[in-house]
Amino acid sequence: MRWESVYVAGTGAWLPEPVSARAAVEAGEYDPEQYEADGLLSVAVADDEVAPPDMAVHAATTALKRSGLDPATVRLLLHNYVWFQGQTMWPVASYIADHAVHTGVPAFEVKQECAAAISSLDLAARHLAGESGEAAAVITTADRFAPPLIHRWSAEAGLVYGDGGTALVLSNQGGFARVLSTAIRSDNRMEALARGAGPTPLPTQEPYDHAARFAHYMRAQGNIREATERLIAMVVGAVDDALAEAGTERSDLAWAVIPTGGRSKMQWQAEQLLGVPAERTTWEFGRRAGHLGAGDQFAALNDLAEKGSLRPGDRVLMLSAGPGTASAAVLEITATPEWSSPAAGFAPGQEVRP
Repeated sequence: MRWESVYVAGTGAWLPEPVSARAAVEAGEYDPEQYEADGLLSVAVADDEVAPPDMAVHAATTALKRSGLDPATVRLLLHNYVWFQGQTMWPVASYIADHAVHTGVPAFEVKQECAAAISSLDLAARHLAGESGEAAAVITTADRFAPPLIHRWSAEAGLVYGDGGTALVLSNQGGFARVLSTAIRSDNRMEALARGAGPTPLPTQEPYDHAARFAHYMRAQGNIREATERLIAMVVGAVDDALAEAGTERSDLAWAVIPTGGRSKMQWQAEQLLGVPAERTTWEFGRRAGHLGAGDQFAALNDLAEKGSLRPGDRVLMLSAGPGTASAAVLEITATPEWSSPAAGFAPGQEVRP
């Protein structure tokens, strides 16, 4: 879908201090060979006292302040997450809306694993396109991954889970970036990759084990090549659709904002799926923050903005993908964000604690 009057007006992120990946190896939490293969330097790890919704509130408050918009113009809030949000059977999006925006804004959760954020950008753009007057939308993400149900350093080979909250403010009036296009491709058969032996009638207390779920899929389906081909078709299809709608070639891209994984995942995404060099991706940010569930894309865009890496005229591709869905968006930077500062953000080189 091509958009004419949808803009990114503000970004925000709340990220805790990074913890050294090497220290996790020394503590016996992170496999040494996996550490060498992944190339990760650190991962954002929250204290036990911080719940994900409050991370989202912090991020949304920052993004709204930076946007300069009146919170009363916000017509929609969408909250995205992967893991537990602090309470069961609870409308977490309403909590975030009440604490960060205003009590009357419609607020909803979007739950599609790691693909949710850019899919929510598409949904919010469609909502704004139907507004006749000044209107804005807030999109948030937040997750905290912790034992006993998540072992961040070993739950899934090739990535390590990080904690944090992120936010994006969209406006139909203006901003530092124009949303040129969004695209979504789905292959719902691929949910089986993440299902394992489920579904079960009640929640279990077993730790998340991606390898076990994938092994179950292989026993039941037994065709990894077919699954890989379907994944590639889904992701490349979403990217191709978004680029075509935006009138943009891969060579035009100043930045590709990609999901965070280890080095091999990053190289596969950048070189084989997207056809862009690694230095034009947000890998340098991701290898210091870890995989933030649904929040990789907004956090990395926020980092680019805070560091002053976005220039007017830049085209930026944003990609999110998960089992069953891939979403892409193309932005055109129209102005350098006013809050840009070379010293700001979760910057490369930031000291990590052991």
